[in-house]
Amino acid sequence: MKHRIVVLGAGYAGAFVAGNLARRLSPADTEITVVNAEPDFVQRLRLHQLAAGQEIEAPKLTDVFAGTGIRLRLARVTAVDPERQFVTVADAYGGGELGYDTLVYALGSRGDDRGVPGVAEHAFDIAARPSALRLRERLDSLGRRRGGGRVLVVGDGLTGIESATEIAESRPGLSVTLIARGELGARLSAGARSHLRQACDRLGVTVLEHTEVEAVEATRVLCADGTALASDATVWTAGFAVNPIAAASGLAVTENGQIVVDRTMRSVSHPNVYAAGDSAHAIGDNGRPLPMSCASAGHTSKQVIEAIIGRLTGRKIATVKMTYTANHISLGRQDGILQAVDDEALPKPKYVGGRKAARIKSGILRISLWATSNPTFGLPTRRRHLTAAPPASVEKAAA
Repeated sequence: MKHRIVVLGAGYAGAFVAGNLARRLSPADTEITVVNAEPDFVQRLRLHQLAAGQEIEAPKLTDVFAGTGIRLRLARVTAVDPERQFVTVADAYGGGELGYDTLVYALGSRGDDRGVPGVAEHAFDIAARPSALRLRERLDSLGRRRGGGRVLVVGDGLTGIESATEIAESRPGLSVTLIARGELGARLSAGARSHLRQACDRLGVTVLEHTEVEAVEATRVLCADGTALASDATVWTAGFAVNPIAAASGLAVTENGQIVVDRTMRSVSHPNVYAAGDSAHAIGDNGRPLPMSCASAGHTSKQVIEAIIGRLTGRKIATVKMTYTANHISLGRQDGILQAVDDEALPKPKYVGGRKAARIKSGILRISLWATSNPTFGLPTRRRHLTAAPPASVEKAAA
């Protein structure tokens, strides 16, 4: 009987893991299934561009996995049972259960409303393609209105900054305001903060600092100081939360629902479950949890690949570096910031800004898309056969 590997999610982490495992493990011994709700690969790092009105490439997953032998199941994951080793899915035909021997959990994250009243009902987010497209439709309708409209972007993290500047540049007829809880660009160096302010001024983005939103209504945002800000479209970028499925399954998770893993990205409670990307609570080489980011998805997915191949084929497990070195921020299409950080995740004094930073960010996005769309390129053609492995229960007891 073939060893069944099921990968949940086909984002940057899931698609990369699945493709690499398919190339490096013998199809005579393994069967790989990828479960994803959408038929396309979504460039999540560019969803703010999609919302702003730009066309973003979305390769078909059938093309991504062509020739790999991977089975693609278009369905939504509704539950995981790590004791029975089954995944429950829902699709247009009703869904069902998928059994697995090894599970890779890479369902990523979604927008976090942080319990603020009205966010779910009245705000837009860009954490997923459907919500980004809804925002795009709203901005289209505002653009057709006489006098444009008012767009409020709540949240001054990287996503909020990129969203506000992208919308302002792509849709100059709209009034864009960025709401920051603290100082704008607080996690940047002094020079990078100054560059960010100049970019906001150039693009006409109004910045409200030290402002906390307490509620979102259909046509306005209510702030903690009693101020009411009129809004025709409120974009919520105040954080991300992971899917609650892992916590509900009985897997060991952190307070925020991320799966607790060891250095090889294996669940500390269920050794035949691995986590990659935003779903994993992975500790970096600096002793700190890796942030939710594309870079972290790359590190954790590579470690998952090495761990699964090593354990299934009896080979030594390679250790992948877990480092976070920089933040890459786009400020529209022609400007950006590349901010290096130290081992304590604090900004280094020097930064790269302007067109050079924009080109670097664009290059990173192209490489990420290419690597995901061609997950088996350049890998050795020799596929490893599986060795006899102890049952998961025995391995768990020995851990």
